[in-house]
Amino acid sequence: MCSGGCAKCLGITLIPLAILCVLANILLFFPGGKVASNTDHISDEVFYLGGLAGSGVLMIFPALVFLGMKQNDCCGCCGNESCGKRFAMFSSVIFAAIGLAGAAYNFIIAAVAINKGPKCYIGTILGQEAWGYPFGDGNYLGKPEIWSICREINSFKTEIIVTWNLTLFSMLLIMAAVQGVLCAVQVINGLIGTICGDCKCGCCGGNDGPV
Repeated sequence: MCSGGCAKCLGITLIPLAILCVLANILLFFPGGKVASNTDHISDEVFYLGGLAGSGVLMIFPALVFLGMKQNDCCGCCGNESCGKRFAMFSSVIFAAIGLAGAAYNFIIAAVAINKGPKCYIGTILGQEAWGYPFGDGNYLGKPEIWSICREINSFKTEIIVTWNLTLFSMLLIMAAVQGVLCAVQVINGLIGTICGDCKCGCCGGNDGPV
């Protein structure tokens, strides 16, 4: 496959992943699927916007660049047939690195959030509701019997809150890892296209083949 065609396939894959990451991050603002009575009741990591900014908005730019690689003019510049295509492939490496950074940011935020667990109502202190992270060391993973530490309040059931948080951040973690791999593939693909050139396109007046 030509390096431009490969980049287009990667872009097609990144778009739905970016959309899903944005949706997952938005859903995390509604613990247990309900509107929180106070923003202080939402886990801090949700506000870092790992899925919305890192794997979402930031990932759209490299995805669009990858999608347009196949249509770039390979007749290029200075009378050199491959110059324009090589430059386009080199620029895709830069955007792939940006996407890789965004995916890494989301991955780190999701990993930290999974380890800490959700912010929970843990009781009343001096007549005030107390909210915190009872699962700060990640010991709740695989131990649903201790989820009752995250107590029920305002109809938010313990199991729903913990499951909601764990499921959505796990999705963000996995999708960020996939995005990171795809962007890393494009870094390699882009370098190959920059050094070796891409396939000839119609404007060059020849059959497909390396330039």
